[in-house]
Amino acid sequence: MALGYRVSAKGDRKAEILIYEDVGEGWFGGVSAKQFAVDLKTLGEVKTIDLRINSYGGDVFDGLAIYRLLVEHKAVVIAHIDGIAASIASVIAMSGDEIIIAEAGEIMIHEAWGIAIGPPADMRAVADRLEAVSASIADVYVSRTGQPKTQIQEWMKAETTFQSADAVKHGFAQSIAPNLKFAARQELSRLHWRRAPPHANDAKIDAPLRLSAEEELKRMRATLEYARINQNRGAGS
Repeated sequence: MALGYRVSAKGDRKAEILIYEDVGEGWFGGVSAKQFAVDLKTLGEVKTIDLRINSYGGDVFDGLAIYRLLVEHKAVVIAHIDGIAASIASVIAMSGDEIIIAEAGEIMIHEAWGIAIGPPADMRAVADRLEAVSASIADVYVSRTGQPKTQIQEWMKAETTFQSADAVKHGFAQSIAPNLKFAARQELSRLHWRRAPPHANDAKIDAPLRLSAEEELKRMRATLEYARINQNRGAGS
């Protein structure tokens, strides 16, 4: 099993699916649609699935199958783009009833790729097939974002990467998960400032942290000593 792939039940009829891996089986592992279908069925009747994605993509047909399995599942799927959802991994992300992208996250879309060996007729057949697959992928983005298909196809042709704000703006995600929780910033203000910065509105956090008389005296002595040392350095220069 791929190291970056995990399906686990979380209790209260919730589950988490981690796709931090290539899509499709390969020499170095990956998430196959066949294994995904088995693991999804093993979860049983769950109400919510947190789908966490950090993948550059992979096999288009495995990805389309995984997308369809999630779309047809009865559970509410919440897709979290924790890093990047590129290529077919971005299609899998579109299966979410809700899509949340990390503030530093990215979505990348492009036309289908392929490799062909043979005479001209075979090359033309592969090109036709790639165009058909690209059109199917575009339809997934259109149904999710509401963007015109011509616009989606232009973005795909240009191999477009959307940062979090643009992903939300164009409908590829609904919300942004901030890099740092506000609670964490409040805790830092408590630890490193005597008075919290202006953004900390909590009255308890914003109140001055009172030092004891002994601590105040130590602070004053340290400040005076620092000033004395710098003054001596300046005189000797």
